[in-house]
Amino acid sequence: MAEDSRDRLARLHGEMRARICLLDWPPGTRLSEGDVAAEYGVSRTPIRRVLARLEDEGLVQTLHGVGTLVTDPGAEELAQTYALRLELAELVGRLDPVSPGPEQVCRIDGFIAEAAALAAAPDARGFARLNMAYFAFGLSLTGNSVLREVAERLYYRTARVWLRQIAELELAEECAIFVSELHETRRALTAGDPMAAALIRRAHISMSARRLQNAAAPQAQQVPALSGS
Repeated sequence: MAEDSRDRLARLHGEMRARICLLDWPPGTRLSEGDVAAEYGVSRTPIRRVLARLEDEGLVQTLHGVGTLVTDPGAEELAQTYALRLELAELVGRLDPVSPGPEQVCRIDGFIAEAAALAAAPDARGFARLNMAYFAFGLSLTGNSVLREVAERLYYRTARVWLRQIAELELAEECAIFVSELHETRRALTAGDPMAAALIRRAHISMSARRLQNAAAPQAQQVPALSGS
């Protein structure tokens, strides 16, 4: 079947957002409507619309006389975003929770198998893609569409930070922690307890944020302080 305009926009948005989060387009990259349109084989109109949506999501910024640039979230923005993500993760278990069944458990088993393979042969990009897929699965555990929308926006504002700082983290250990989270979540879903699954996710988001903060601390200490006037 031919792809309609809405599906094409959704596909382009998903692909372009992923390229930002996977650092194919790192912070500071200038995104030309014409160049991106040519790469995807479409007119400038859908690219313009996608870039407007990405700007609304905080992933790009259009500057007069400069163009559209991929943003670089600062430490304060990240701290505030992670703080809100913690609260939203718990709300997934409170607002219109979806009763887990065999389908959800089967999907978790698939994630466990993929994560275990990554733990044996760590790959940062593969881990980032798997984490994105798992995040989308987590959103499927709530029927609250507004919560899903807000949580998704915030997740993608922080998703690229982990990949950028992977050099300061122990990738094999991160994979092992992820496997542990998946097993804990599987037990919660098998017990039919979406609230427990939400709390497990909340705890791991908190610990992940802390590890990122600790990894960034030595870098911050190396930057000389500005002297006062």
